Amino acid sequence: MHPHPPSPPAAISPSLYMQGLLALRNNDADDAVGLLTRVLTDEPEHRGARRNLVRALLQAERWDRVAVHATAALARTPNDPELHYALGTALNALGCHSRACAAFAKALSLRPDHAPSWLNMGNASADLDDLESAETLYRTAIRLDPAQPEAHTSLGYILTRQGRLNEAVRAYETAIGLCPDFAPAHWNLATAALLSGDLKRGFAEYEWRKRHARYRSDFPPLPGPPWDGSDPAGRIILIRAEQGFGDTIQFARYLPAIAAMGGHPVLVCHPSLLPLLATMRAVSVCAHGQTAPDHDAWIDMASLPFVFGTTLDTVPASAGYLRADPLRTAAWADRLPAGRRIGAVFGGNPRHPADRRRSIPLEQLRLPDIPGASFIDLHPGGGMRLPNLTPWMTDYAETAALIANLDLVIAVDTSVAHLAGALGKPVWILLPHAPDWRWGMARSDSPWYASARLFRQPAAGDWASVLDRVFTRLMSGP
Repeated sequence: MHPHPPSPPAAISPSLYMQGLLALRNNDADDAVGLLTRVLTDEPEHRGARRNLVRALLQAERWDRVAVHATAALARTPNDPELHYALGTALNALGCHSRACAAFAKALSLRPDHAPSWLNMGNASADLDDLESAETLYRTAIRLDPAQPEAHTSLGYILTRQGRLNEAVRAYETAIGLCPDFAPAHWNLATAALLSGDLKRGFAEYEWRKRHARYRSDFPPLPGPPWDGSDPAGRIILIRAEQGFGDTIQFARYLPAIAAMGGHPVLVCHPSLLPLLATMRAVSVCAHGQTAPDHDAWIDMASLPFVFGTTLDTVPASAGYLRADPLRTAAWADRLPAGRRIGAVFGGNPRHPADRRRSIPLEQLRLPDIPGASFIDLHPGGGMRLPNLTPWMTDYAETAALIANLDLVIAVDTSVAHLAGALGKPVWILLPHAPDWRWGMARSDSPWYASARLFRQPAAGDWASVLDRVFTRLMSGP
């Protein structure tokens, strides 16, 4: 009896591939990825399935898999501009900006009129801080396709970073004219308006952060109506902290204003801020993650300047609104050297998206020897070869007590700078050439903190001249 010959492998059903294409056409990226992956599992040489899988993965923003499958597809069709574009987009999202530029350059050599490649190559150049190239690339994308709001918004971003705020505003307005609900354009317009000092327009546009795809998940709905700034007398107003610790400290100045109007502000914030902010009179605090306390209305914390109609001339409590605990302050005094005490923090959280621009590499620091003065290292974990007391800085109330014992704080744009300003402590804040919106573009003082003096980079990356000015002034006396 002869054995039966082995059965040939079953061919993949053509309908499965068509289902994948239909899901892709209907913008159902996850289904498309699943279906097209099944096709490739059975037919690894199915070029159409791999090419469309790359499209689906790109739509789903699964960048690592885009890079893998685009590279595999390019091995078979090396002159496909769409695949080079997809590879470049994935590489840039994965932080490989130079390799992304090379991929986009290849795509454009094959298809010079592809506006998205010009746009995304501009994004990669911006991430490399090559602002001049990025501007040229964005303008080329706009010339090829004037109707894409993303390109106008990206151009505005580059112009903002260069301090060309009027041009940036026009670019954002063009993007909004093309797509009135395009949240990134509104978000970036807010930044430009705030930098220029137009706080009223800036904070109105800042409300669009809640509709931005990148931040929308940070704003889940809360029970009850949002507070619109109407009379809070006799009402419990829940304030939800958002973004970083510095933001919470900066906007805490509005809580006493709610209490002064007869309201009962309840702040929900990070646990490490609770002991500090609990010292504010007539303000209640609770930690994120707990069940929201009973309230009559709620508001996201960075919306407070908007509902209060804040302008440069009406920023509340700029002279200081937080106080260090006297007992903690006394305990810290015994840990500190005698004489003039200068707190120093030259680096921020490395996970912050702009940290490489706002932090000063420690190898660039050469602290001066000042008779009768001591530098206190405020970097978490140390790193400056100076007395470091951060092991005892277990929360922001402890940090506030330490700062209360200092004569001066010198800091880059971190929560420590905000804390020192909120305490009314003299603080010198060292800023990159393209600063965060709250510091404006040119002034050496701050409407937010009367005790702050601002030292700005004259050009991107130029910390040397900033440090020279700071230390020269420091050597001249208090």
